[in-house]
Amino acid sequence: MAQEIEKKFLVKGDFKADMVKKTRITQGYLSSVPERTVRVRIKGDKGFLTIKGIGNASGASRYEWETEIQVEEAKELMAICEPGVIDKVRYLVKSGAHTFEVDEFYGDNQGLIIAEVELSSEDDVIEKPAWLGQEVTGYTKYYNSMLMKNPYKKW
Repeated sequence: MAQEIEKKFLVKGDFKADMVKKTRITQGYLSSVPERTVRVRIKGDKGFLTIKGIGNASGASRYEWETEIQVEEAKELMAICEPGVIDKVRYLVKSGAHTFEVDEFYGDNQGLIIAEVELSSEDDVIEKPAWLGQEVTGYTKYYNSMLMKNPYKKW
């Protein structure tokens, strides 16, 4: 079983100077229940289908399975997703031994910027860049599947 371990943070400063790559992402959810989210994503010119399980007590670890699909198939699946679309640009930013995925949201989540870092264990030590803000790992309101239902503009 594939296990995803990641920590999530708010972003409080300028990270773009250290960016190595950026990609536009749109995604929707066929199922957004916490026990099994099923996500359809268009990332650049590729499509993906992802299934995630419920997180552990800390919120840092959960089951994840992902496969690449044709972008045309992803577009078809987006048409039958639950209401709400996540629209963002993902920046890859290196810091020490890790690469942060920094998501700058648009649409109903405009103004929200979240950084995630994937880890090999929950005990990994992260070199925290100056632009990294409060840790929000396990705060469900920051999950993309929840931002679709309760966008940042409504907070």
